[in-house]
Amino acid sequence: MPSTLLLLLALLLAWTMPARGADISAPSGEAALSEPAQLDPVPRRGTLYRVRHGGKTSYLFGTIHVGKQDFFPLEPEVTRALAASQALVIELDIRDNAPFQLALDKHGMYPAGQTIVAHLQPDTLNRLLAALGRAGISLHTVERYKPWLIANLLVGAELERHGFERSNAVEYFLLDAAKKQDKTVRELESADYQLALFDSMNDAQQESYLRENLNDLDDGASLKKSVDLISAWSAADAPRIAAVLRELTTGDTVSAAFMQNMLLGKRNPEMASSIERIMQDDQVAFVGVGLLHLVGDQGLPQLLRQRGYDVEKLY
Repeated sequence: MPSTLLLLLALLLAWTMPARGADISAPSGEAALSEPAQLDPVPRRGTLYRVRHGGKTSYLFGTIHVGKQDFFPLEPEVTRALAASQALVIELDIRDNAPFQLALDKHGMYPAGQTIVAHLQPDTLNRLLAALGRAGISLHTVERYKPWLIANLLVGAELERHGFERSNAVEYFLLDAAKKQDKTVRELESADYQLALFDSMNDAQQESYLRENLNDLDDGASLKKSVDLISAWSAADAPRIAAVLRELTTGDTVSAAFMQNMLLGKRNPEMASSIERIMQDDQVAFVGVGLLHLVGDQGLPQLLRQRGYDVEKLY
């Protein structure tokens, strides 16, 4: 089953890779926060849940971490839920780039004196050089990057070439609203934690991970599945979202196992525990996390139901 790294990183983690790798930084706020005029009615996007327990309420909203300007503003049911909340809860406050840079140096790069050339089989290296050439990225620019990071970089470049920008991530829209409404912003995770997940793969797994994603880039599967899931998010199409999740977590690839066991299986229970703690502190909280965290039997809604919470799907 082909993997789709774009979905793994851009739709599950709050950080996405730029096209070049030389300047990994947050975009300027003004471009991210503009809200172009839209015709009514504004369509539903993602998925939205209401969670109640002990007189406290949380809203769970599925986000994507890249997008286009015409995805905004979000529809009134979402904006009303956010306005009614005392706190905005997201995976990471993506306005703060310094922790990401530190985590990138720690988990995404080889020590000085080492390069990726010594960590790949000749055939994999040749395929990587060809992919970098097509993306307009020199090996010298990324030679100290680990395979998982270069895979992210290449898929991020493909994404940007087709008009999906990190500056239009849903989180920027939510953070701008939270600032205007003077809300507390809380984080569920850290950049160090998120990037350490990828660094937990050994050399052989990372090389397989890179090869799988090079395969997907070569045959167009990466972009196709990514666009399919983004389109499903933009139309709040739950069956399509669930179908993509099943495809991403099925098969004997390193990428499918990593998605199932680490990006979802490990993180979702930890996120559920964090949401429980937040609900003890805030009367009403709005939680915006990557869309696929809210899907399936091991998604956050079901995990919270198992813990005794009243969870209602609003759409």
